[in-house]
Amino acid sequence: MHVSPLVWGLTLLGILAIIAADLFVIHRGDTREFTTRRAAFWSMVYIGLAVAFGLGVWAFSGGEYAAQYFGGFVTEKSLSVDNLFVFMVILARFAVPKHAQHTVLMAGIVIALVLRGLFIAAGAAALNAFTWVFIIFGVFLIWTAIGLIRTAGEDEDVKENFLLRWVRRVLPTSDEYEGNKVVTRRNGRRVFTPLFVVIIAIGSTDVMFAIDSIPAIFGLTTEPYLVFTANAFALMGLVQLYFLLGGLADRLVYLSHGLAFILGFIGVKLILHAMHEYGVDWAPDVPIWLSLAVIAGTLVATTLASLAADRRRAPARAAAEAAGAAGSAKASEAVPEKAGPDAGQGAASDPDALESREV
Repeated sequence: MHVSPLVWGLTLLGILAIIAADLFVIHRGDTREFTTRRAAFWSMVYIGLAVAFGLGVWAFSGGEYAAQYFGGFVTEKSLSVDNLFVFMVILARFAVPKHAQHTVLMAGIVIALVLRGLFIAAGAAALNAFTWVFIIFGVFLIWTAIGLIRTAGEDEDVKENFLLRWVRRVLPTSDEYEGNKVVTRRNGRRVFTPLFVVIIAIGSTDVMFAIDSIPAIFGLTTEPYLVFTANAFALMGLVQLYFLLGGLADRLVYLSHGLAFILGFIGVKLILHAMHEYGVDWAPDVPIWLSLAVIAGTLVATTLASLAADRRRAPARAAAEAAGAAGSAKASEAVPEKAGPDAGQGAASDPDALESREV
């Protein structure tokens, strides 16, 4: 696939323009919480942009490259859903105000997009120079898939990476949020707000996910242009997906299993491709249409199975919530109301009343 420097430049300018419009025009100074309705609308906008770009690839480069782009986009979008669990933990850990979460996520994704671009360039150069790199990528994806299955259902444990620790140690930071500001003044000097630290945490943590997601998309296409644009459109819509899914992410109980199967399949595909390139007769080169069918089928089956399991657990969850509400009501009834000026003395002199109040 031949992509001229002019097309690369126009594509980068278009992506930057979309991000700038999101940050500085559409949501500039917006202190409202990002509601599910707003998230649904803007999610459809970003998906529409991604689809329109794919149709453009189809029109100018043909159906084969368009299929590779759509396969990469769907894979990156699916893997990004798993990222949301970690993003939720980070935002909760830093107690980010809800009105500032959109800015934090969008700015963090800009950092992630730049770092992913560097990683994609390095990966593409390695694959073009050494066919055996496909085997390394394939083995790594299979190993990642096994790790996903082993840790399925466990709580996410987010550890501060080297970049975040360096930022905390070197840069002056404050302890309080100030709207959407990343820099403020304290005692006459400029300091960074916690919002800046969270942005670094989101961006650098996403790069850790790129270690397995980038090799996965290289298993579907080796075109750097398609790899980068599929990543860009998947990341740009990740903010809206975060607010749209909300509590639904906890109900996709089989998501990790589905993603593990997809990563394992692509890992095997990469190894077979390398063997095919080395002249192994029995090793097939898996076509892109089969990859798309496997990815889409796995995601549909995973979603349906998760929703079915959630419906089965709904009565038990409702009963647990009702029991918790009843316990809270009973505890509040156990605390006597102060009826008059002598009520406090009566409660203090009555051992039963005192015991009830302490409970």
